[in-house]
Amino acid sequence: MREIVHMQAGQCGNQIGAKFWEVISDEHDIDPSGTYHGDSDLQLERINVYYNEATGGKYVPRAVLVDLEPGTMDSVRSGPFGQVFRPDNFVFGENLNVKIHMYLKQADKIEIKGRNQKSSFPLDHNGVRVKKAFVLNVCTSYYT
Repeated sequence: MREIVHMQAGQCGNQIGAKFWEVISDEHDIDPSGTYHGDSDLQLERINVYYNEATGGKYVPRAVLVDLEPGTMDSVRSGPFGQVFRPDNFVFGENLNVKIHMYLKQADKIEIKGRNQKSSFPLDHNGVRVKKAFVLNVCTSYYT
């Protein structure tokens, strides 16, 4: 099964990403606290594409939220599904390029089960969904 790390950057990317997580959570019957309420075996079987199971049966989005200023992040956290994210999902402010590099270095080790190919990272940036993105320093290079 695929595992996807969702990246959202900038104000627009984070606003679209916040709505994305509302829709995905609704489709998987996950409430704003991260608790699964569905009754479908298929739904539960595929929940690990976008979520990691945390302690207490809670599901946490596999996501990186990036911005230079904390204002957008505060807005996402105070939104309907803001509490479902772990605090270390948010990357902003000073030394942003180092934080992103370290996160991607760890995330780059995620492999699809049964295969030797690396996962892709969907990125929402300025309202554009990018198929694959590699973040270098504070610049983004896009590969479609």
